[in-house]
Amino acid sequence: MDEVVERTEVLLPGPAQALGALLGVPVPDLQRAEGLPLLWHWVYLLDRPAQADLGPDGHPVRGTLPTPPGPGRRRMWAGGRVSARGSLRCGQPATRRTSVLSAQEKQGRSGPLTFVVIRHQILQADRIVVEEEQDIVYRHAIPPVALDASAPQPHDGIPQWSRSFEPDTTLLFRYSALTFNSHRIHYDQAYARGEEGYADLVVHGPLTATLLQQFALEHGSGRALARFDFRGVTPLFVGRPFRLEGRQAEDDTLVLWARGPEGELAMSATAGLR
Repeated sequence: MDEVVERTEVLLPGPAQALGALLGVPVPDLQRAEGLPLLWHWVYLLDRPAQADLGPDGHPVRGTLPTPPGPGRRRMWAGGRVSARGSLRCGQPATRRTSVLSAQEKQGRSGPLTFVVIRHQILQADRIVVEEEQDIVYRHAIPPVALDASAPQPHDGIPQWSRSFEPDTTLLFRYSALTFNSHRIHYDQAYARGEEGYADLVVHGPLTATLLQQFALEHGSGRALARFDFRGVTPLFVGRPFRLEGRQAEDDTLVLWARGPEGELAMSATAGLR
C-alpha cells in the first residue's frame, strides 16, 4: 500500500466551463479570485485507461490504482471526504498523488465485500491544495434481482431548503464523457438492468455529490467550501425526479441530502464553509 501514482497536467479552463454548462451554473473566475470550487477537480487529472484494459463493466482491470481485488468484482464509489487549503487555479500545472490507504474484507448481505480507501493529494506550486479520501467498495457479481430485494431507507430530515432535480439520459451521457467514466451502468440500460440488477440507468454518485455541493454554495452566504463529506446510500435513476435538500447545522456547517422519489435517502453530506 506504499505505491504512489502521480499525474501532472496544466489545468485548462475548458473542463470547468463544460461542467458549469452541464450544471447550469456560472463559471467562477478560474485564474484569479475564486479558482475552482471544491469538487470541480473531479473533471481534471483523469485516468485515461486504454480500451484493452477495460473489463466487462467498463472499469479498468489493469494499470489502475486501486487494482481490483479479483476478476468479475463490481466496483462502487460509496463516498468520500474532501478538504481544501485554498483554490486550484487554471492556467497552472497541478499534480495529483494517489495512494491506497487501506483495504478490508467484510461480509455483506449479498456476499464478500472489499472496502478500499484511496487518498488523492492535489498540489500546485509544491503546495497541497486539495486532499481527498475516496471509499471504494468491490462486491461479487450477484443475481440481478438481488439488488432490489431490500426496502429503501426512509429519510425524515426536515429541510430549510429543497429543490427537485430530474436527471435525463443526455445529462448522464455528458457527465460520463466529461469525467471519462466508462462504467456501463450510466449509459447501457440493458447492461445496468440485466447484468448488475439496477432498475434503470444509474445517476453517478459524484454527480449527485456535485449537485449537493452546488446546493451548499447557493445557501452558504457567498462563502467557499473548506470541506465536503458525502456517503451514498441508495442509487438514483434516470428519469426519476429526486430532491436536493439541506439545512444550517452550525455557523460554519451545512447538512445536506438527496432524497429519492419514494422519500428514500440516496446520499447524505456535510459541507464546511470558510
